[in-house]
Amino acid sequence: MAGFEAAQLPDGIRSRFVEGVNGLRLHLLEAGFEPPGRPRVILLHGFPELAYSWRKVMGPLAAAGFHVIAPDQRGYGRTTGWDPDYDGDLASFRILNLVRDVLALLSALGHRSVTAVVGHDFGSPVAAYCALARPDVFPAVALMSAPFRGPPAFPFGSAARGGAEGHADNSPAADDIDAALAALPRPRKHYQRYYCTRAADAEMSDCPQGLAAFLRAYFHCKSGDWAGNRPFRLRDWSADELAKMPGYYIMDLAAGMAETVAAYAPSDEEIAACSWLSKAELRVYAEAFERTGFQGGLQWYRCIFDPGHVQELCLYSGRSIDVPACFIAGAKDWGVYQQPGALEAMQGVACSRMQSVDLVPGAGHWVQQERPDAVVQLLLRFLASLP
Repeated sequence: MAGFEAAQLPDGIRSRFVEGVNGLRLHLLEAGFEPPGRPRVILLHGFPELAYSWRKVMGPLAAAGFHVIAPDQRGYGRTTGWDPDYDGDLASFRILNLVRDVLALLSALGHRSVTAVVGHDFGSPVAAYCALARPDVFPAVALMSAPFRGPPAFPFGSAARGGAEGHADNSPAADDIDAALAALPRPRKHYQRYYCTRAADAEMSDCPQGLAAFLRAYFHCKSGDWAGNRPFRLRDWSADELAKMPGYYIMDLAAGMAETVAAYAPSDEEIAACSWLSKAELRVYAEAFERTGFQGGLQWYRCIFDPGHVQELCLYSGRSIDVPACFIAGAKDWGVYQQPGALEAMQGVACSRMQSVDLVPGAGHWVQQERPDAVVQLLLRFLASLP
């Protein structure tokens, strides 16, 4: 597996591999790598993304004086050494092992710490646990598009209630929403549950419209370009409330994701007007997922519902992120509100030093690609505020 050709990347960004990173041959993009000794920022992507998803912000951050590192995380892109089998080593995709990947990468690069870790989408909880578990290495954190409500907590005071253990608070297993969604007049399911199914990878990789068209529709419907994205706070974690979200979050019970997003596919005119994802840029994503499929990224979602994973995270029960933190998302991003109460919990409990929460006007879920200038400005403001 070769890296990117220089012509595929903005000026000043290089593609390279690092061997022996927690069992991986890890591919990363770098900017601002010369001269040595610059303060470091590491950028963690989400689903279905790549290190390439940070291409529009890496150069400006480097121009501001930072060494910027963006890896293809376990399960993605040009990084190899991970298990692609649905029935394979699921535990290797647990969040704390993803944190180990980041630590091992920094160690391999000869770095003891970074100035900040930044995570988008599913990269946001990975970044959060980096800061929670190793604040000495990650002394500041920027969370993007996915609020962090804190680690799962052991039931508190259960002895006085007869000792019933129950589920860990905040865990997805704590509420069985699936039956309630399926029982709605229009039967529905949560997209994260769909992503856990054996069929999901093939249904997206080998969909009738073709992989590139699927990705175009997926990126479009979650972006600020789709007029239907008008997110708002949901009252509670109930089927009736969750069903107010678009179908790409709360899907029809019998539908797959490729079928779901086909209904949101942009017109030729909308594609031509899309300034943040050109046909050539889309081709990078399509070629990557043609090589790998989606199962590597889907394993991350399966871990959400793995009781062993939840219990592992309970090690941090009652713990908050106590390093400086900020949150950035698009104002048209339903990801901000998909877990009712998470945004408030992040500000009030999970992050004790939350410095700012910014929703970028006009942007949807892919905020660092849709509005890179605004994201760079917000990140630099945050980085300048650090002690």
